[in-house]
Amino acid sequence: MSKAVVFAYHNVGVRCLSVLLAHDVNVALVVTHRDNLKETIWFDSVAELAALHDIPVITPDHPNTPEVIAQILVLQPDFFFSFYYREMLKRELLEIPKRGALNMHGSLLPKYRGRVPVNWAIIHNETETGATLHYMTDKPDNGDIVAQQTVPILPDDNALQVFQKVTVAAEVVLNDVLPALLAGKAPRIKQDLSKGAYFGGRKAEDGVIDWSQSAQQIHNLVRAVAPPYPGATTQLMGKTMRILQTLLVSNVAAREQPAFYVKEDKAYAICGQGVLRVARFELDGMELSAAEFAARFGTQRFEFNC
Repeated sequence: MSKAVVFAYHNVGVRCLSVLLAHDVNVALVVTHRDNLKETIWFDSVAELAALHDIPVITPDHPNTPEVIAQILVLQPDFFFSFYYREMLKRELLEIPKRGALNMHGSLLPKYRGRVPVNWAIIHNETETGATLHYMTDKPDNGDIVAQQTVPILPDDNALQVFQKVTVAAEVVLNDVLPALLAGKAPRIKQDLSKGAYFGGRKAEDGVIDWSQSAQQIHNLVRAVAPPYPGATTQLMGKTMRILQTLLVSNVAAREQPAFYVKEDKAYAICGQGVLRVARFELDGMELSAAEFAARFGTQRFEFNC
């Protein structure tokens, strides 16, 4: 029986740890994160799944410390698996497992290496993404690929919907290739890093809308940061507006100042090029329907204060 140490968090961590257990991998230790109280925790708990199966769990602030390395060395694992663990594992750790360290990444590598790949894929109007199982090196997401699974990104999919697809893709790709990996027969395909790029993390302020952009670009931003992410924001009538869901309006090419208005109980936003229907929005922290907005403020056009 192969022995593994698993570094995992989030839904991908839960589903992929479940796959290892289903294939009778001896998970000797789970390394995960303590939930951040400042973060919206909408995902499942790796620690709870490990506890259910009586697997020891540690939650170090940093995994590359001498204490953690010593604890793992004693276990003499065959494999490391990293499933949406948020810290980079350095060379001293990566050299421990006898048969390699593998990571599950939420894109079709070599595209969208680095942080929040689902969100970046939507922002760039991709029509597909997926999950990639690959070997880890001391550089992020650039090791040999073992297997990939593709999923579609539909035109109105938001980040949560795509992330749910990627979670299933991660489970499928690991379940399919794990027998060959454990038997030493899985492929190793070198990445052509010129066919992709590295992307960093995103902050809440990255969701501020630039209304000079096209309707398609703004629609992509809204989809990419829709709840449970912080959301796309703007200013209207001196109040913070959060745009939660939009739809592209066909065959409309606006040449007017960016503005918000309600017509026939539907809300619209004029963009730098094109118009969006604003299907859901909040104003000053309160979600309003288009009809409620019109009843309070009227149906004239309101320019965005940004």
